[in-house]
Amino acid sequence: MEGYVCSLCPRQCGALRYEEDGEGICGAGTLPRVARIAPHYWEEPCISGERGSGTVFFSGCTLSCVFCQNYEISAKRRGKLLTVEELSDRIKELEDRGVHNINLVSPTPYVESIIRCFELYRPKVPIVWNTSGYERVETLRRLEGLVDIYLPDLKYTDPALSGRLSGAADYFDYALPAIKEMVRQTGSPVFDDSGIMLRGTIVRHLILPGHTKNSVSVLDCIKREFGTSVLVSLMGQYLPLGRAGEFADINRRITKREYEKVCSHLEALELEGFAQELSSAKESYVPDWDL
Repeated sequence: MEGYVCSLCPRQCGALRYEEDGEGICGAGTLPRVARIAPHYWEEPCISGERGSGTVFFSGCTLSCVFCQNYEISAKRRGKLLTVEELSDRIKELEDRGVHNINLVSPTPYVESIIRCFELYRPKVPIVWNTSGYERVETLRRLEGLVDIYLPDLKYTDPALSGRLSGAADYFDYALPAIKEMVRQTGSPVFDDSGIMLRGTIVRHLILPGHTKNSVSVLDCIKREFGTSVLVSLMGQYLPLGRAGEFADINRRITKREYEKVCSHLEALELEGFAQELSSAKESYVPDWDL
């Protein structure tokens, strides 16, 4: 694929992208850079099931979250370049291992390559678009009919907080319309007889230490905007990784009191979904980036 000027994500930075790298915030080139391709067993139960979710972890990210648990690949862009044909072959091999789905993690910088990849071979299992939520509706519309399950974050409603911790004061301005587009494409959640998700949208939210008001506001927004048309995955796995040590307010784990406060609000709103246990806040759950 020849170099081009990029406008895939909300940054619309117009960065030049070449085969191996690019000048944008994500640092992505035109070829997909991948850090890990393997079955993953630590997603939501309806995604991982018993046989695992077939995850493809892409390098680079459209956000700059200072606390990213995948900092080695999102910010430092650790990974191996693959051709579109090689990516297609690896995904086929992953599907042959019996995974429940193909789970594309932080895929947005590589939309062009991913579309070409699935033109070569479309897996027979559901395709999961696992994203920060910081998306352009125009880009998502290109995925209609290709993606079966959307797995976006809704990290913030507060622009000051998203600007300081993720370098995107306009995060919510893009994430809310993006999730609405995802729900429009997938409809309400659909499961097979074993409880494995076939279609739908799961909205994730990571509780940040010292910012339970943000979490409550996010849950209120989900209830108001989506009701029961999405599932909610409330995550308690926060660890002060990446550059979190530079920010005093988030340089610790969340407390049991903070966790229970947000979980109680989730229950009060009667939102359907999952609440991750505090015991999941372990560095051992961070994968090895060994492709």
